[in-house]
Amino acid sequence: MVPVIPFDDRDGSLWFDGKLIPWRDAKIHVLTHGLHYASSVFEGERMYAGRIYRLEEHTARLFESARILDMKIPYTEAEISRASQQAAEAMGFENAYVRPVVWRGSERMSVAAPDSRIHVAIATWQWASYFDVKEKLKGIRLTIADWRRPAPDTAPWRSKAAGLYMIATLSKHAAEKKGYSDAMMLDYRGYVAEATGANMFFAKDGRLVTPIADCFLDGITRRSIIALAKARHIPVEERHIEPAELSGFSECFLTGTAAEVTPVSEIGPYRFTPGRMCETMMNEYMADVHSHVEPKKVSATA
Repeated sequence: MVPVIPFDDRDGSLWFDGKLIPWRDAKIHVLTHGLHYASSVFEGERMYAGRIYRLEEHTARLFESARILDMKIPYTEAEISRASQQAAEAMGFENAYVRPVVWRGSERMSVAAPDSRIHVAIATWQWASYFDVKEKLKGIRLTIADWRRPAPDTAPWRSKAAGLYMIATLSKHAAEKKGYSDAMMLDYRGYVAEATGANMFFAKDGRLVTPIADCFLDGITRRSIIALAKARHIPVEERHIEPAELSGFSECFLTGTAAEVTPVSEIGPYRFTPGRMCETMMNEYMADVHSHVEPKKVSATA
């Protein structure tokens, strides 16, 4: 088993509050507001062959997430986009995961901290597929989470905020303890919502169906897949999905920056067979992210 290198003890550098600093010097105080009160937002981006996929969209969402949490980022969007590229290049990476994060500092330790300094850091590291590659190609297994996505008037659901991932962590831990790769979360009404860190698509009769993102994050990869499908004249329906409907779908896959396009073979009692639709969307997505280089084809039946 390959040993895991702790994230606080790595070589290289990262971007921290306006400049590149040694990786191990990126420190914050234990009484940081973002740690205690979840006043933190972030992005997950991927660099392919030297280019960060949909960088400007990710940066725009980072700023919108910060605005929703009443945090003003002390840089422009253009500066943060350049910093994201700079952070990856400083590590010498051509293919990497990029993590910008924004948080309130340690000036005040109370629920309200309007005068706390807003910090920004951007770290990059090499990260292969979010799921095991062999398992991914045959379809991963999901259980159904006990936790549900909250109602839109109870949480800042349009933001990519750290606090919203607490129940995702609990759900994924519970799934892994049972031998599953991930969990499908329902929303507060009992409709299908998403996986713990990825959006979901289902296929039936040459069509794609995906839950309406009205109480969970409308992923950038999700939007890319919808656009790519429509460009191939594949009908895409966004609607509420009852869990009982899952038995009527033939294929299922997850989408996200980390997950990319990951076929699913099982969700609790429901079974799916990764096939032509999964293969098509996997290849379309890979072609899109590698649009300036020759894409590598994959097969869902390999």
